[in-house]
This record gives sequence, structure tokens and C-alpha cells, in this order.
Amino acid sequence: MCGIVGIISGRQVTPLLIDGLKRLEYRGYDSAGVATLIDGRIERRRAKGKIVNLEKRIEEEPLSGTIGIGHTRWATHGVPNETNAHPHATKHVAVVHNGIIENYRELRDELKAQGRVFESDTDTEVVVHLISQYVENGLSAEDAVAQSLKRLKGAFALAILFSGRDDIIIGARKGSPLAVGFGDNEMFLGSDALALAPLTGKIMYLEDGDRAVLTRSSVVVYDENDAVVHRKVVESATSGAMIGKGQYRHFMLKEIYEQPQVIGDTLNTMINQDADTITLPNVPFDLKDVSRLTIVACGTSYYAGLVGKYWIEKIARVPVDIDVASEFRYRRPVMQDGGVSLFISQSGETMDTLAALRYCKEQGQKIVSIVNVDTSTMARESDCVLKTLAGPEIGVASTKAFTTQLTLLACFAIALGRAKGVLPKEEEARLSRALVEVPSRAAEVLNNDDAIEQIAQDLMVPAHDVLYLGRGSSYPIALEGALKLKEISYIHAEGYAAGEMKHGPIALIDDDVPVVVVAPTDDLFDKTVSNMQEVLARGGKVVFFGDKNGVGTVCDRSAATIILPTVDPFVAPILYAIPVQLLAYHTAVAKGTDVDQPRNLAKSVTVE
Repeated sequence: MCGIVGIISGRQVTPLLIDGLKRLEYRGYDSAGVATLIDGRIERRRAKGKIVNLEKRIEEEPLSGTIGIGHTRWATHGVPNETNAHPHATKHVAVVHNGIIENYRELRDELKAQGRVFESDTDTEVVVHLISQYVENGLSAEDAVAQSLKRLKGAFALAILFSGRDDIIIGARKGSPLAVGFGDNEMFLGSDALALAPLTGKIMYLEDGDRAVLTRSSVVVYDENDAVVHRKVVESATSGAMIGKGQYRHFMLKEIYEQPQVIGDTLNTMINQDADTITLPNVPFDLKDVSRLTIVACGTSYYAGLVGKYWIEKIARVPVDIDVASEFRYRRPVMQDGGVSLFISQSGETMDTLAALRYCKEQGQKIVSIVNVDTSTMARESDCVLKTLAGPEIGVASTKAFTTQLTLLACFAIALGRAKGVLPKEEEARLSRALVEVPSRAAEVLNNDDAIEQIAQDLMVPAHDVLYLGRGSSYPIALEGALKLKEISYIHAEGYAAGEMKHGPIALIDDDVPVVVVAPTDDLFDKTVSNMQEVLARGGKVVFFGDKNGVGTVCDRSAATIILPTVDPFVAPILYAIPVQLLAYHTAVAKGTDVDQPRNLAKSVTVE
């Protein structure tokens, strides 16, 4: 969500801060700002909207300095405007903040009663005044921060700058991620490794409760008990070149087209093509002992988990419970002794999912995570990590992360089925071979790009409402297709299990409501076609995604048909995710929306 960059250096930092903020644009934001020290004084420049507005402001009012902090804000408390933009500051302290201070009202009332004057509507400003109060009472910058952190409740990452102190920046983390970067006589703070690429490849990830005091040549980290601790420094594989759009118009389109490659890369970590077997690396427990599985995720990752439920129950015959993390964490479900809980997150920092993981860990569950960032908090707190090799995903609407999550879930289902003794060797070989074919078949799906673009222009752009239908493992793909359309085109869309149409949604059908049908040829195909016929009989315009074995029965009556490669039904959800992504993308482009940074959305959701 919000993004943080901090730099203490011997060179001018404002251009570096701006570059760092641009690398964080993918997280979603509605205002931006920077603060530096000039002759020991805190100076700020802030602007509503995109970073280009901040750049224009700095052109008009240049900002020098060799130490500074920057921020992109995704509004929680207070509307998006310059007054609410970070950094927030007094004459003593400037602060940028990711997360939410849950007890800000109590602290605000206390501080106002002591005569402190607030300018913004944000929760963050209480941090500024709290630290300032301690400084004015005679504490050092380091001690003022230490005392203030003890008063804060909630989730936060902070970067803090002090007037008259061009020798330190202090960072702190509780819940929201924060990384320290190491340079040549300069040090950095960032929300993630992308924020610091290409400034440095040496990264230290702070743990919950840590605060870090950075000088130009060193960092000292304290835990929540004020003890000095040592955190591992790792080499980051992320570079600035990895987040370019190349020849593509948008990051989202680039990432859609990267899917054949990244699916193949992810598969290669799991599959032995010579033996037609799947091997899960570094599983610290015996899969044959798994008697029940709990899957927890949010958004697109939750829909991946729904597909995983179908696969795991069918192939491994293990019962699966699945829930959205924001409901699961407060439902406090009863967990089976010795059970396994599987968590799915692109960033590995999703607040609700991380809280659910910690609950399951407290309940004695073995923890497996599917993440795209193996240095993330979820990865570090899991017993077993299955890493998607999707590479950096910059577009807010997830594409390649979703299909690589599906790829790993398919591998997990096969490995679990073998371990449980319910998947014959010949069946494992057949399913494994089907997975091996996915990258090449995914490339074939992309050949339909122009045809899908035409469908988007003809049928989707004029629509105010769209329905998506699917059965079995295609049902979650219908849900995901509807979510993608909502996210980036702002057209209202809903996904339904096709068999549920007659239980209510069919009342919405008319010739102004396109109905997208996801229907590979599988054992539920005929039933899906029957539900589609119900739509056609009521004047609905059907957009049909199917293979050559199924389209002959429907293409003469559908408004549009896309013929996809014929594949084993097992892997169809992975392939059928791609055309619904393209349909959403081209609809959004035709409507002129901001495809990569849709309104109100953020990439990494680190607040509740």
C-alpha cells in the first residue's frame, strides 16, 4: 500500500528519493512527499496525486540535502490532499508511515490536551507529536523514538528524520514491512527491495518490533525489549531493470505475456520431467500425515485457493477448509491437532493473511506458504515455503502471480495425493505431463489477444454489468474474471457458479448484460452449456471461452467465441485465467482507465 524510502548519504538525496518513490508506484497511492534537512532544518515538499505532481512542485521549489525521507500515501485516515500527505512534521521531527495507528484517537486527545496543535486528519500525525513531545522534554532522538513506540498500537513501518541531526535516520517496524539497504558510505530504508533497486543489492529485513538507527556507515537494530540484535543481510536479486515495461504499453500486459515463461520457471522447481513426478522441496513434515488442510488467502489469492481446494480434494482425497483471511482471523476457528494450514499471498506481507498465519501457528498447525517473495514476513514465519517464480509484479491487478500460484497448488495436490497413497503412478505421470504442457499452451492462448480485444470493444465497453459463469474448477476462474474487470475497468461484474443462475442471478439477464462463460471440455461441460442455454433463451449475449471439442455446440448462438487449446481438464484453470485477464485489460484500455494503478486499490495490502 503506502511506500517508504529513506536515504542518509553524502550526495544529494532528493532525486534518489523521487526515483525510489517511482519504483513504489505499483503499490498504489494518492499523494506523495519528501522531506530533507537543509542547514539542519526540516524542509518538505508534498503533492496530491501522482509523483509527477510532486516533481513539478520540486522544480518550482528545489529541495537540497544529503539526508531525507519520502512517501507515497494510500489514504486511510483523511482524504487525499496535500495537508494529509506525508511526511508529517513539526520543527523537531518528520515522519513517514505505512500502516494504521489504532489508538491514535486516544493519543491525539492526550496530546491536544497538552497544547499540541494538529494540522491533518491522519493517524500518523500523532507519531510526530508524540516523538516531538519527548524531544522537548529533553530526551535524545533515539530515546524519544524508543519511548514513543511503546505507546503505539496497530501496524506500522516508520522512517523518522530529526532537525539538527543529519547523522541519523531511524526506522521502526511492527506489522508493516521495512528493509534496510547497505551502500558505500550511505544507508537506505525502504518498504521492500524494489524501493531500493538499483541503489543497493545488500538488504536487511527488519523483524516485528525492531527499530533501526542508521548512520552513513552503519546500522544498529534494537528489538522490542531494547536489546541490540543482529539481522541477516542478504543479497537481493531485484534490480531496477526488472521493473521496466519494455515494449509493452502497460505493466499488466507485459505481465500477462510473461506467463508462459514464469509458469515454466515455477514448474521447473517442482517437476522431474524424466520421471513424470512432482517433488516439493524442503517440506519438514510427512505429507502422508496430512488429514485435513486449511487454506487462507485474500482476493485473487483466495480464488487460487478455491481452485486448489477442488484439486486437492479430488486428487489427494484430503478435506480442505478455505476462508478469506479477514473473516478467518476473527472467526477463531477450531483447528485440528497436527493439521496443516496453507497461506497464499503475492507479497507475503498481506496483513489479514499474516495475522491468520500467526493464529494457526499458535494453534499448533504446520504452516505452508505460497508467496512470490521468499524474504517476506510470511515466508520467514512458515515451516515450508513454495515460491512462485513470477518475478516482480508491478501491475496492481495480479496476473502472473495468480497463474504461478495455481501452478504450485497443482503440484501440491499431486505430491499430496502420492504421499497419501491415493494417486496411482500412472495417474501422477498423466497429470505431471499435463502440467509440463502448460507453458506452451499458455503461449498459444496469447494468440487470441486481437480477437479478445475486439470482443472487449464490441461487448464489454458499452456494458454497465457483466456476469461470469463457470462450474467446478472453472467457477473460481469466473470469480477471478469478474474481479479483474471490476478492478481495472470499473464495470460492475459478478462471478457465479453456473448452476446457481436459476437461483437468482438469471433475473439480471437482458441484452445489455454480457455473460462470459468459462467452459473447457470436462465432465461438467454439458451442464455448463445447459446453463448457458438458459441465458441465451432470455436474450443474453454470451462470450464463450472453450476448446474445439466444445464450441461446435454453442458458437452459432454465442455473441463471441474464443477457441482455446485443448488440454487436460486438470490444468484448464491455469490456461483459462489468461483470456479473462486479457478481456479485462482490453476493456480497461478502451475505457481509458489507469490499468496499472486503478483507483482506490493498492498492490500490497498491509492494513486491515
